[in-house]
Amino acid sequence: DDETVDSLGPLEKGQVRNEALRELRVELSKKHSAGELDGFSLYLYGVVLRKLDLLKEAVDIFVAATHALPLHWGAWLELCNLITNIEMLKSLSLPDCWVRDFFMAHMYTELQMIKEALQKYQSLMEAGFAKSTYIISQIAVAYHNIRDIDQALDLFNELREQDPFRIENMDTFSNLLYVRVRPLTCNYYSLRSQHEKAALYFQRALKLNPRCLGAWTLMGHEYMEMKNTSAAIQAYRHAIEVNKRDYRAWYGLGQTYEILKMPFYSLYYYRKAHQLRPNDSRMLVALGECYEKLSQQVEAKKCYWRAYSVGDVERMALLKLAKLHEQLNESDDAAQSYIIYIQDIFSCGTSHFRQVVSVINKGKHWTCTLSQLLTQYSSVVFQAREEGKALLRQISAVREQGEPSSTDLSLPSVFNPLSSNTTPVRRVSPLDLSSVTP
Repeated sequence: DDETVDSLGPLEKGQVRNEALRELRVELSKKHSAGELDGFSLYLYGVVLRKLDLLKEAVDIFVAATHALPLHWGAWLELCNLITNIEMLKSLSLPDCWVRDFFMAHMYTELQMIKEALQKYQSLMEAGFAKSTYIISQIAVAYHNIRDIDQALDLFNELREQDPFRIENMDTFSNLLYVRVRPLTCNYYSLRSQHEKAALYFQRALKLNPRCLGAWTLMGHEYMEMKNTSAAIQAYRHAIEVNKRDYRAWYGLGQTYEILKMPFYSLYYYRKAHQLRPNDSRMLVALGECYEKLSQQVEAKKCYWRAYSVGDVERMALLKLAKLHEQLNESDDAAQSYIIYIQDIFSCGTSHFRQVVSVINKGKHWTCTLSQLLTQYSSVVFQAREEGKALLRQISAVREQGEPSSTDLSLPSVFNPLSSNTTPVRRVSPLDLSSVTP
């Protein structure tokens, strides 16, 4: 660590070889065979094996460390970082100790099994840990993972009242605040050009703790802002070395390669992020955009519809889906996508009426449904600017020119699916994206 920090800095730490690791492994292996290692020594042995990329052996040793010293949380956390799925978790023989419940709750959160995690934490609170700031923070992280921003922020604010000097999980809290006030935050940093200063402080943090996941990921974001894609890639890769389940690092790599106009690589990393966050619409929209660039329109449409189905946090999926239908001359599907889009965000204004009008001219039999929709929200439209009123008149004119369809095209409370031969219905199974590799 001294050699890394003093000579190269944290970003180039991969170029420094720890020549003592193999020697340590031989010595610790002999002591382990002789039964001379206690819980702390087993933990050290596991760290050495992990750094040598002997991950299967490392898992076995960390499990042994938890049996030898169940209250050493560090061994549990190291084990957590090596578990890749629920099947692997179930296969481990863990000690029967109350700390195991904390570990299982932590693992459920990491594996995006949020319902099970919250149930486990609730049980721990009822068992006597109701005032535990650790549990409060983990519940806040769980809500963050399912994009329940309001609930997560309430818990983090409660946490800060109880423990105002706490630094653990504050990177997650910071990210939530960034999401809530993103335009103001972006403007502030852009005006002050503090990205270089932010990256410098993250480097200082990494000198103190080279395994600080949040610092690696956030430093990658700062390098992205500075258009230093090479440094951003290095930072994100180091974040993945610390925790392969950090979806933000995989997503950041996808964005970086997208900037470099390398869509196959970008698709690979977005797929990794999607596997970690299957119900996060941002990952699905990013996948859809990649598929569009690779001229795989069918897959792109599936991604956009799936993003809408799981809850489109940025309200862009349906708009992108409609535009894609329009490019493919699928006027009816484009029109219905715009209609559903308007029905979802009508209260936000009339900024996308022009797209609707443009496709209505191609698929006139949708005007009946559109008129019903606009009548339903007429009070909102007429509270808008004059442009909205003019667009209403234009739509009415188009309707008068077309012939009304005999088919009942009114939209029920649950949206009609788009054409069955082009787009899946609203409730679809998770995408199988495993066939696409860079």
